[in-house]
Amino acid sequence: MSPDVAKVLERSLYETDYYAWTRQQAAALRAMAARQVDSTLDLANLAEEVESLGRSDLNTVRSQVRRIIEHLLKLEYSPASEPRIDWLESVDQARNEIEDHITASMAPDVTADVDRLFGRARRSAASALVKHGEREAAMALPQACPYRLEQIVGQDWYPANRHGLVDDVDV
Repeated sequence: MSPDVAKVLERSLYETDYYAWTRQQAAALRAMAARQVDSTLDLANLAEEVESLGRSDLNTVRSQVRRIIEHLLKLEYSPASEPRIDWLESVDQARNEIEDHITASMAPDVTADVDRLFGRARRSAASALVKHGEREAAMALPQACPYRLEQIVGQDWYPANRHGLVDDVDV
């Protein structure tokens, strides 16, 4: 592969999948460090820093997935009509944030973390429900995540409320 073609492919990956690009660049820097390439650059630490940039985006997505799960649980299990609109708004904001950061190579890592993220989201949702006098709703929360990643991050999907409440989300 010519250097010009490699640069076009590299730039394309940088623009289309930043997370994959950071992992690729970190691996290349580590390989250079292992070969003891003569350079004034601190290759090992540069590799760690580049990789951490990608992890930062991954952590942003994980945090927003946890936030969405928490509010989806409240939307599904809470019998209260208020503050449903706030939960819907929070889900929409988190989905927009995810859309700005998620990449194709990140999806498997996020999918692998859904159960762990669900556990945290469930605890937060249960605590909030109890705080608002909805102990029965908190006790009814499932032990395992009932949502697929596609549902969690997909625009305009919300679970049906267990108490028959209907949200007008078509705006």
